[in-house]
Amino acid sequence: MRHFLLACAATLALSLPAKAENVTVAVTAIVEHPALDAVRDGVKETLEAAGYKDGENLKFLYESAQGNPATAAQIARQFVGEDPTVIVPISTPSAQAVVSATKDIPVVFTAVSDPLGAQLVTDMDKPGGNVTGLSDMSPVAEHLALIKEILPEAKTIGYLYNSGEANSVSLLAVLKAEAEKAGLTVVESAATKSAEVQGAARALVGRADAIYIPTDNTIISALEGAVAVAEEAKLPLFTADTDSVSRGAIAALGFNYKDVGKQTGDIVVRILKGEQPGDIAVKVAAGTDLVVNKGAATKMGVTLPEAVVGRATRVID
Repeated sequence: MRHFLLACAATLALSLPAKAENVTVAVTAIVEHPALDAVRDGVKETLEAAGYKDGENLKFLYESAQGNPATAAQIARQFVGEDPTVIVPISTPSAQAVVSATKDIPVVFTAVSDPLGAQLVTDMDKPGGNVTGLSDMSPVAEHLALIKEILPEAKTIGYLYNSGEANSVSLLAVLKAEAEKAGLTVVESAATKSAEVQGAARALVGRADAIYIPTDNTIISALEGAVAVAEEAKLPLFTADTDSVSRGAIAALGFNYKDVGKQTGDIVVRILKGEQPGDIAVKVAAGTDLVVNKGAATKMGVTLPEAVVGRATRVID
């Protein structure tokens, strides 16, 4: 009988799903704003769906660098010292800090536009080493097409960005190339910290027909300053970040960053289950949303075409 019971117990154990082991996932972002917060939340939701529950078999750590690259480097060193199972840096500056700090702990970066340009990996398909992740390279050509559809007479696009953020510098090169194809000219205005954003936006008044803000964490963290200038000057403001439309931009064609976080979480789960990060290709995030803000358009002297409003995935009045 004892042998029979042991055999039954063994059979039952084999039939039950394996319980997720205790793990630590350390997440850091360069700054807190809705898009990056959504990425963090998406990662956590996917971990929970895969059986990793915070406070039970998962220790979920989170630190924001509050916009300071030196703090990002400090957080990276702190996390490496704590030896988590996986580190998830959100945004280019945080990813660069973490990748510089460890060659051993698995790293899954996310919300990074240009992983090659940021020198996080040397090959998107076969990253090798301890690093992989998810890119959110913006569909710049589509952004310009949207701006021209809303503003057919526009000739000059003002690019508001942080010249110290590799992501935004890479996107500037892409923007210039795509703008030339579209018959547009790009003028730049840089802010290296959030306190400079409003002044940098003001520098575009009279020089541009529209302001375009990329997925730049410094600018987006102080977006309201740029919006105030745009409303006062009747200078239409567009972003690549859909979460920024509810904060006063006219329109954005971009990613749902909760989905970006979930896609990132899928990669983290693969590593927790035994895959090596260097064997996982760096992916480009899937899916785009069109969000428009009718009230913001009115404040900036623009009437949104019905065709644009009609195909928007979200309309803010």
